[in-house]
Formats: sequence, structure tokens, C-alpha cells
Amino acid sequence: MTTESAAERDIDRAVDTDVEEQSFSQAVAEGVSAAAKKAGIGQVAPGEMPTGKSLWGAVGGLRGVIEAIVPGLGFLITYMFTNELVLSVAAPVVLSLVFVGIRLITRQPVTQALAGVFGVALSAGLAIFTGRAEDNFALGLIINAVSVAVLLISLVARWPLVGIIVGFLANEGTSWRENAAKRRILTLTTWLWVGLFSLRLAVQAPMYFSSQTEWLAATKLLMGIPLYAGMLWITWLLVRSVYARESNGRAEAAEN
Repeated sequence: MTTESAAERDIDRAVDTDVEEQSFSQAVAEGVSAAAKKAGIGQVAPGEMPTGKSLWGAVGGLRGVIEAIVPGLGFLITYMFTNELVLSVAAPVVLSLVFVGIRLITRQPVTQALAGVFGVALSAGLAIFTGRAEDNFALGLIINAVSVAVLLISLVARWPLVGIIVGFLANEGTSWRENAAKRRILTLTTWLWVGLFSLRLAVQAPMYFSSQTEWLAATKLLMGIPLYAGMLWITWLLVRSVYARESNGRAEAAEN
């Protein structure tokens, strides 16, 4: 009787543990899915696999690329010629405000531009507060570190972030987890994004700690939008390949 009670308790504990793990994984999935909807790639219409055009739109199109690159370029040029901290960190803020003004005049959405102003202003404020020009890039390093942590957590929880985003875009929820091929590709692409953010940290962090401000500014520009767009394209090619195979398989089955 005692043995049976102990066995039942063990079973109950095992069930409770499974439920807790599933609840945690689901909470992670819901959280990152909500974040995905606000991200650039989340602008792709749900239910449609991304195309080259939609991926270009995900990085903001030509205007978005200009707004992302020019403020950083403004800092680099100003600092190289003046070596003046306040003037150098003020240049990106002014340029970002100009972009907001242009959007207001042309009656374009300003949310993304305002977010850019906030980030640039926060970085500038930190640099002025510490008196160190390289601290203008501290926020970017922190964002990269947090990105690596979030991606790794999603992998440990077996809910790879790229899979959650693609599930949202393809309007299939979490059914991709039941397909081994999709799960492998989506896990692989999540690891690739871990590699991207880790590479940024590996290259830029030593420059930050050694106060190589000009090189840090130039490297951030090169490893910013160009690297992000390239990785987005690779991700799309890998995801498209596995979804195309599934689509072709369904078409062949329908013909037979």
C-alpha cells in the first residue's frame, strides 16, 4: 500500500514537472512572438512567406537604411575631423531629428524614426555623462549581448526564436514543431543569428574596451545594416527551401 502511494506520488511529481516545463516553454514562445510582431520582419503580412521585396521592407526600405546609417556616419565624420565629444554625439541626434521632421512633413509614420532618436539620444547622453566617446556605442553592445541571451534561451527552451517568427509570418502557429525538417532549419537559422550577434560582440567589444572610437564607429556601420540584411537573406533562403519542399509535396499528393 505504501509502495503504491509512493509510486503515485512519483507519477504526480513527474506530471507536474512536465506541465511546468510546457508552461515555461509556452510562455517563452508567446513572449518572443509578441516581440516578433513589433520587429522589422514582423511587418511581413501574416500568412505569406517573405519575398525579396518584403524583406527589403523589413529593413525599412531605402529610407530605413538611410536613417539607420547616416546618424552613425555623422558621428564618425565629426569625430574624425574634430575629436570633440559633445559635437560628435550631437551630430547623430540632429540628423535623427531631421529624419523625424521629414517624415512629419511627408506625413509618413514616425514611430520607427522616433525610436531611432530615442536610442541615439540615450547613447549620446551616456557618452556625455561619462566623458568617453566610446560609450556612445555601449548601448549597441548591450543590445547585442541581450539578443544573444534571448536567442540562446529560446534554443534551450526548444522554441527557437526564428521558428516562432516564421510560424507567425506563415500563419501556422507552432505546427512547425511537428515537422522535423522545419524544426532543424529553424533551429539552424536561430544559431546563425546567435553567431551574428556574437561576432559583433567579438569584434566590437575589444575596440570599446581599448577606446578605439574611430574603428568602433566604422565597424559598427559595416556590421550593422549590411550584415543584418545579409543574414536576413540567408535566413529567408533556408526557410524558403524547407517550406517549398513541403508545398511541392502537397501538390504532388493532390495530383495523385
